[in-house]
Amino acid sequence: MNSIERIHAAIRFQKPDRVPVDLHNFQPAARATGKPLPEVFRDGELLAEAMLAAWREFGHDMILLENGTACNAQACGATVTYMDNSAPVSHTAFLKELKDVLSLEVPDPYKAFPMCEILKATRILAKETAGQVWICARADQGPMDLAAQLRGLDNFMLDIATEEEPELIDALLDYCRRVATRYAFALIECGGHSTSIGEPVAGPDMLSPKHYRQYPWKHEKRMVEELKARGIILHNHICGNTLPIADDFIATGAEVLEIDHKTDARRIKEKARGKTTLLGNIDTGLLYSGTPAEVGAACREAIEIMAPGGGFILGPGCALGTDTPTANIHALVESAKKCGRY
Repeated sequence: MNSIERIHAAIRFQKPDRVPVDLHNFQPAARATGKPLPEVFRDGELLAEAMLAAWREFGHDMILLENGTACNAQACGATVTYMDNSAPVSHTAFLKELKDVLSLEVPDPYKAFPMCEILKATRILAKETAGQVWICARADQGPMDLAAQLRGLDNFMLDIATEEEPELIDALLDYCRRVATRYAFALIECGGHSTSIGEPVAGPDMLSPKHYRQYPWKHEKRMVEELKARGIILHNHICGNTLPIADDFIATGAEVLEIDHKTDARRIKEKARGKTTLLGNIDTGLLYSGTPAEVGAACREAIEIMAPGGGFILGPGCALGTDTPTANIHALVESAKKCGRY
């Protein structure tokens, strides 16, 4: 099997020749170019070169393409700071009041920066890899996380806690869903095999299960349904321990759930079996500070627990840190190749 066939089999709950492996490695890939991170993350050609070089070195089955967690926010008009040692960030509230969302327009990904640069990177990767690797072109942040960036995290959490304007909360989440969905369509048009959203603010570490169900869940589900109607596969990533919302998380219908190391692998596998494919969940802290032997042991355990029955892609539980040791990344990929046979 090649990488495309391997990923397809995993998503269809079939048994590929071995467990496929993903790398969420845009930060160490950018660092390896020797160029300043802000330069790489602003330039689609440089980002594509970085991801291609990493793929050629590590030989993973899935390239997860992005420039961080603030792409959509910047495209919508928010102020973004490009960091020297990590991904860009958006910390300044763009919407002073919830009602301000009513005047916002969904950006055109082909014109809005930096979406247009990620589209450029997607086209380059699709051309240069010529069907040899699965490209998950990330639609950046999902409804909840983008809403928190545009409104300001503290402001938006207070909006939800007080529930004084529930219709406007939903209006903001709906706008953010439309932004991510439009971007997702463009990424697939440019050659992505699947797309992905990050929803760390939607997880139990930040939001109660009750409020997850009340607010972001229905918008995530609608996004999944709209993409599925066009034959597009969506990954949904929520940081932290997602077991308290596992049933709802699965019920969004996302074909792939990217799970953090804080989520108990055995319990989430029991719930997800035959319903969705799990991607993860190797601790990025271990990948940063552990030894290759320790990384290998963690990968073998994850494979033993989550590979049976199919529906599993080995990978980090979240984005790899900028200075993650190369030897540990190799250990992750090689574990799938050596220990992932069915």
